[in-house]
Amino acid sequence: MKKYLLLVFIIVVDLLVVMPSLAQKRGKYEFKRNLPVYADSLIKDLTYPLAWGNSDIKDFDVWRKVARQKVFDCMLTPPPAPADGFQMKVLAEEQRDGYKARKIEIRLSRYYTVPAYLLIPDGKGPFPAVNALHDHGAHLFIGKEKMIRPLACEDSLVRADAQQWADQLYEGRFVGDDLARHGYVVFSADAPMWGERGQQEGPKRDRYDMIAGNMMMYGIDLSAYMTYDDIAGTEFLASLPEVDAERIGCMGCSMGGYRAWMLSALSDRIKAGAAVCWMVTTDEQMSFNYSRTENGGFANCFPGLRRWLDYPHVASMACPKAMLFINGSQDKLFPVPGVEKAFKVMHDTWKSQGANEKLETELWDIPHSCPVRAQERVLQFFQKNL
Repeated sequence: MKKYLLLVFIIVVDLLVVMPSLAQKRGKYEFKRNLPVYADSLIKDLTYPLAWGNSDIKDFDVWRKVARQKVFDCMLTPPPAPADGFQMKVLAEEQRDGYKARKIEIRLSRYYTVPAYLLIPDGKGPFPAVNALHDHGAHLFIGKEKMIRPLACEDSLVRADAQQWADQLYEGRFVGDDLARHGYVVFSADAPMWGERGQQEGPKRDRYDMIAGNMMMYGIDLSAYMTYDDIAGTEFLASLPEVDAERIGCMGCSMGGYRAWMLSALSDRIKAGAAVCWMVTTDEQMSFNYSRTENGGFANCFPGLRRWLDYPHVASMACPKAMLFINGSQDKLFPVPGVEKAFKVMHDTWKSQGANEKLETELWDIPHSCPVRAQERVLQFFQKNL
């Protein structure tokens, strides 16, 4: 009986500790739905003075150079390059239908090596190549395995998880493998915090922002490290003898789409880029106009950049390259008015350079996903432009 009463007492004490924290609300507050209550005022003060058309710079090449440097400044300290260049180690290899699949490890920085997959078509190269950039999905257990079917050397949990993710977001198809079957060298690496670059304790989405904040204490931006690695990974791809360095593209869905247009804007190696389900303007994305606000947080955040350039202004640095953007009218993450505004900003830029035919923007009746028909549209785009 005494043990029972003691147990009840402990439970009651625990409830008293927990319940007030759940119920504690003040009559006045300054934040709601993850935004400051003065979000509309902040948006009105975003004038984007460095955007093409807003800037005093009239020469497009000069503008791109200046605007790029501003982006790099906001990306904070870059990871130091490896002392002896890219060093690749092949960890496993297997023959697939028309191409070889390799698991590799590359030293992209003096700080770390990066696990990646590399697909090389059978036959005589050099081949066109694609940097396949994986998504976010609030699912960090796998990274590169979202784009390329895992090799047999991987744990059965990884293989099963990758197939489940492909079924969920890509209608069961591994995008990278399909591109390799069509004659492209395909590279896909884990972004920081995903797959084999994750947390020792296991993937915990709620820890991402805390780790990103801690990284800033070193003068480092975690999202920027992802972009820096995408740039370095593309340089590595261009160095391979199997690759035609003049025919390199990139693609991705969701955060992978964000990575694709960022990489296209910041790397001269990329000749064509395709982004599925990631483009919008800040005034729509970060407002209270819709039931959902930005959830990416630190995954696409460069300190201070919005004071200079909006998302489509950064993407416009890719002009006059060939670019494909597909967004979904049923995509709850990106309000259609913001998507349409962003498309217009980019078309105005490509038109100003006499290259509007190189920019393809499409709004499909799909949710936040990359169905097979979108993958085939991307393949068609690469066949035309690479």
